[in-house]
Amino acid sequence: MAFTAVWNYCVPLSVITLLSLVGTARCQAVQAENVTVLEGGTAQISCRLQNYDGSIVVIQNPRRQTLFFNGTRALKDDRFQMVLFTPRLVRITLTNVSVSDEGGYFCQLYTDDTHHQVATLSVSVPPDTPTVEVKQEAVEGGEVELTCLSPRSKPPATLRWIRDRREIPGVVSQQENGKTVSVSSTIRVPVERRDNGAAVSCEASHPALGGQKRVRHYRLDVHFAPTVRIIPPPGILREGDSLSLTCSITGNPLPRDVQWTRINDTLPERAEISGPTLQVSRLSQSHNGTYLCQAQNNYGRAADHYTLLVYDPGAVIETHSAVPYAVIGGILALLVFTVICVLIVTIWCSVRQKGSYLTHEASGLDEHGEVQEAFLNGNDASQGKKEYLL
Repeated sequence: MAFTAVWNYCVPLSVITLLSLVGTARCQAVQAENVTVLEGGTAQISCRLQNYDGSIVVIQNPRRQTLFFNGTRALKDDRFQMVLFTPRLVRITLTNVSVSDEGGYFCQLYTDDTHHQVATLSVSVPPDTPTVEVKQEAVEGGEVELTCLSPRSKPPATLRWIRDRREIPGVVSQQENGKTVSVSSTIRVPVERRDNGAAVSCEASHPALGGQKRVRHYRLDVHFAPTVRIIPPPGILREGDSLSLTCSITGNPLPRDVQWTRINDTLPERAEISGPTLQVSRLSQSHNGTYLCQAQNNYGRAADHYTLLVYDPGAVIETHSAVPYAVIGGILALLVFTVICVLIVTIWCSVRQKGSYLTHEASGLDEHGEVQEAFLNGNDASQGKKEYLL
C-alpha cells in the first residue's frame, strides 16, 4: 500500500499586509508516495507539488546523493530517468531494481527554508523454485531425510511438503542473508521398497506470487536387495525339445550380472546365455538337473532354481496310463476291507445272541429240578406249586 506524506510551507512575503488585503497567502506543498516493486522491475518515484511557484526541486537517493536538480541529471546512473517535470508532478523511474536500492527517496523543495518528504521504496523478492536435498541414500527399512531449500526471498517464503495430497509437517529454519532470507524445511520419512519412485513435492508460496506456487517434485529413490524368479516353460519337456528359462529380477540398483549354474554339475555344452535368459537346444535326459539363477547388488543376494526332468514319449504315455489302474486298485481294496469288517461285526453279534439263549435255558432246568425234589420230600403240594410251578 502506498502512503502519502505532505509538507506545507507558507512563503513569507514582505508585503504580507498588502496580500492580506487582496487574499490569502499562497502555500506550497510537497507529497511523496511510497512504492513497492518486485526485484528486477521498474519503480516510479513521484513527488506531487501544490501551489508550485518555480522554486528549486531536488530528488535524492537513500544515501542523500542528488539524482536530479530541477529536472537536470546530477548522478551518472542510467537506471534513473526523469520522465515528468511539471508544476504539479515530478516523476522519475528506476529500472532493474535490486534490494540495494531500497530506502527513502527525498523530494526536497527549496524556498527560504529547505523542506522535504520521503518516498519509501520497498523491494519484494519472490522465491525461485525450491530445491530438494537428500542427506543420505534411502535404504529399505530405514528413514530418508529430505530438505526443501528456498535460498532467497523477501519477505520469507512459506514452504510446505506434500505427499498423496496430504501435508507432511516439516522442521522450518530461517537465515538472513543481508536483506533477503533463506528458508528451509526438513522432513524424515520411513521407507520400504514399495516406496521406491513415490512422489513428494515441496511448495513455496509468497505474497509476490499472487496466489501461485513454485513447486519442486521429487521421487524417492529407495535402495533394496534383489529378488529373483525363474519363469518356467509351459508343459512337459521331451527329448529333442528346446529349453528356455528367463530370470526375472528386481532390485535397486538393478543387478547388472546374472549368473546361471547347474547344481553339482556344469551347464550343458549347448547352453546359451543371453542376459537373464538361458537356452538349451535338443534336450536329452543327460540335461536333467537343477538349474540356478543368482543375482546380487550392494544390498543383498538372491537366487531361484528350476528342476529339469526330460521325458521320452513312451515313458510319458506309460505313466499316464498307469494312473487310472492305480486308482481302481485302491477303490477295490477299500471295498474288500469294508466287506470284511461287516462280516466280522455280523459274526460277533450272532455269537453273542446265541450265548444269551443258552443261559436262559439252563436257568429253566434248574428250577424244574427244584420242583421235583420238593415233591419227593413230601412237602406241601400246593406250596410247591405256588413257589415252583412255571
